[in-house]
Amino acid sequence: MTQFIHSADGTSIGFDDLGHADAPAVILVHGATAYRAISPSAAALAATGGLRVITYDRRGRGESGDAAQYEVEREIEDIAALVEHVSGTAILLGESSGAVLALEAALAGVTLAAVAAFEPPFIVDDARPPIPADYVARLDAFAADGDRLGALRYFSLEAVGLPAEMVDQMMASPFIAAVEPFAGTLRYDARVMGDTMAGNVAALERFAPIPVPVTVMVGESTFPSIRSGAEAFAALVPGSELVIVPGGDHQLPADAVAPLLRSIAVGV
Repeated sequence: MTQFIHSADGTSIGFDDLGHADAPAVILVHGATAYRAISPSAAALAATGGLRVITYDRRGRGESGDAAQYEVEREIEDIAALVEHVSGTAILLGESSGAVLALEAALAGVTLAAVAAFEPPFIVDDARPPIPADYVARLDAFAADGDRLGALRYFSLEAVGLPAEMVDQMMASPFIAAVEPFAGTLRYDARVMGDTMAGNVAALERFAPIPVPVTVMVGESTFPSIRSGAEAFAALVPGSELVIVPGGDHQLPADAVAPLLRSIAVGV
């Protein structure tokens, strides 16, 4: 059954608390198109990893509420409220743009044991084109027009970098029906990413003061741009470590990630 907390601004955040209460606490921060109802990762981590896993709907998705105006700081406050729910400390496990939100929470001083950043989609070199300079404005325009499918298509082409023919196939799949109602929140993730997808490695320097250990995980079969971004992050940020997840791609493999999280919990 869904539980709810209220964030600092009063927004209701829906979450599940899975696993044993006395196990190491892991808060799962989803990426741009994910929310609890369509993500199996948390249940798998709790079942196989011996972990207490908090999985929540980011604001504007699933059973969580939203505010009239979006600010990244409000999402950081959502995470802080969940950390308080687990008695004041946790490992943040972020996936894709959720990994960057987890890093932002650590940088902002939320009390954490560590951050596990799975596949942050940084673009730091010419491994792929950077996102367009007007990317956020275009997503805002789609939202203003109520064109959620247009936003999903644009996100898939420009942020994910999929070829047009693959996007056409995806737009006809059942996946789209599940994520289309919340496509307006893609502009939230665009703001979370900031300038870290602009092709400039210097954009990652702001994360250097993060005060907790950071493990950056990338799938062995991931996009070259994500691997180079993770390598750049690990080189720039003191106290960070790069781990290549065998056989993984951009989908979080719970069976491979759970042992890494247990190891992180032991080391903090």
